[in-house]
Amino acid sequence: MSETKLRIGLPKGSLEEATVELFRRAGYVISRSSRGYRPYIDHPGMEVRLVRPQELARYVAQGFLDCGITGMDWILENEASVQLVCELPYNRSTRLPVRWVLAVHESSPIRSPKDLQGKRIATEAVRLVSSYLERHGVKAEVEFSWGATEVKVPELVDAIVDISETGSSLQANNLRVVDTVLQSYPQFLCSHSVWAERERRKQIESLALLLLAALRGEEKVGLKMNVAKDGIKAVLGVLPALRRPTVSPLADGEWFAVETVLDESQVRDLIPRLKELGAEGIIEYPLNKVIY
Repeated sequence: MSETKLRIGLPKGSLEEATVELFRRAGYVISRSSRGYRPYIDHPGMEVRLVRPQELARYVAQGFLDCGITGMDWILENEASVQLVCELPYNRSTRLPVRWVLAVHESSPIRSPKDLQGKRIATEAVRLVSSYLERHGVKAEVEFSWGATEVKVPELVDAIVDISETGSSLQANNLRVVDTVLQSYPQFLCSHSVWAERERRKQIESLALLLLAALRGEEKVGLKMNVAKDGIKAVLGVLPALRRPTVSPLADGEWFAVETVLDESQVRDLIPRLKELGAEGIIEYPLNKVIY
């Protein structure tokens, strides 16, 4: 393995598909086999490893990987000393952060963290939960859970702390959320030694720029239209933009081409309004990357 290549750790498991797709939109094609942990990336200066997100921050901190993507939750759980490059607000199926929630059976008398005194809690994130209990001045037994944590209450434990993205799994197991222990987004991180190297830091910063640009591009669209001179003021008055819309006169001098970038969620209400104001030839198009 060439020491000059940037060794990147990507999360294996639930976040894997979304992460590979994010890299694709950023301009990097990653090819995987069904069981492979060393996928190919179409960049001669990079190597990729798929690593369990629970372990990734530790491997970066120890220098086995130069950089990678994993949740803030696992960075804190591992107490990993790493350089945080940027937060990447995406998830497996939504743009919402992962929540670590304290949950109990719906029939449980536990209503607040204080009610956990002397109780038994199962979780995969033992350090996170221990710190949470300490902040609330509560002493309870925290045991590591190897999986299927939702089914352990109330027979085996009094409460659990587990990951919830939509809450559907908790509801299916008749569980009630008592509190949110932590909200976590994926983080792009690197080792302190790599960050101290000028050229490698520049390479990491460039990758971070493209990843963030791809995330912004996912939620924004471009909008083009033609507007008559006497209607341009009204149209510009309703158009949001990153800075200001681009306005270019057409050949006849009586019409203008207007172009702007906006949140995709705004378009459905905006296009009918633009049509009412006299805009014609309205075109909406997707964006791959947006860089401020």
